[in-house]
Amino acid sequence: MLNVQGLTVRYGRAVQALSDVDLELPDDGVLAVLGGNGAGKSTLLRAISGTLRLHGGAVTAGEVRVDGDRIDGLDPALVVRRGVVAVPEGRQVFAGMTVEENLRAGGLGTRSSAVRAAARERIRELFPVLTERARQPAGLLSGGEQQMLAIGRALMSGPRLLLLDEPSLGLAPQMVGRIAAIIREIHEQGTAVVLVEQNATMALGVADHAVALEVGRVALSGPARELAESDEVQRLYLGGHAESAEQAEVEGRAAAAHRGAAPTLARWSG
Repeated sequence: MLNVQGLTVRYGRAVQALSDVDLELPDDGVLAVLGGNGAGKSTLLRAISGTLRLHGGAVTAGEVRVDGDRIDGLDPALVVRRGVVAVPEGRQVFAGMTVEENLRAGGLGTRSSAVRAAARERIRELFPVLTERARQPAGLLSGGEQQMLAIGRALMSGPRLLLLDEPSLGLAPQMVGRIAAIIREIHEQGTAVVLVEQNATMALGVADHAVALEVGRVALSGPARELAESDEVQRLYLGGHAESAEQAEVEGRAAAAHRGAAPTLARWSG
C-alpha cells in the first residue's frame, strides 16, 4: 500500500529533517515509527499526508506512493480523497464544537454518503462514549476521550491508511492500553496504520513492522517482534522510554487480546 523511496525533506535552506528514507507498509500491516525528539517522525507523516508545506517544509528528493500512485506534492485534500488521513499530535479537536459536529467535519473529506454512514456505524462500535456525549462540547472531554474523538473524526472519511502521531502522549497507562487495543481493532477492520510513537513499548506491542529513525535516517527496520527483542532496541528505546513494568503489562495485555497471543511486553521494559 505505502511505499516511500529515497525521501529527503528540508525546512528552508538549512535544516534537513529527513535523508534518503525508505520504508514499505503492506496492505495488512501496522507500521510503528520510533525515535526520539527531532528524529523526523512527524516530518515523515507530514510528507505522506501532504501537509508538509503548511509547516514550511518541502520534499527535495524521493517519492511517496500509495497503491502505486505518487501522492507527494498533492494538495492535502486530494491526499485524503486517495484514502490517506492523518491524526496530528496533541488531540487537535475543535474544542468549541460538539462531538457530533467534530465527527461531521471529518466526513467532509468524502463525497460518498454511503462511506460516511458506514464510518458512523464503525465509530459507534469503536467509541460508544462518543455516541453518549454527542452533544457535549469537545473541549469538555477528558484527554483520552479527545484522542478517541480525533481518531473517530479521521475515520469519518473511510481511510484505507491512517496516520497517527503520538496518540498515547500524555495519557494514563490504562488509557494507553485502550488506545493500543483500538488501533489493532481499526487495523483488523481493514485499515492500514502508520503509528508514530515515543512510547516504544506500546508501539511495538501493536505493530507488525517497525522502523527507527535517528537524525532523519532509518537506523533500524524489521518485524516489530524481532526489533522488540533486539539488544539495540531494548537499550535505545525500551529501556529508556518504557514507563514501568506495570504500564508495559497493561499495554501488552490490551494489544495481545487482539493478537490472540500471551502478552510478553513486561520483559521488554529493561
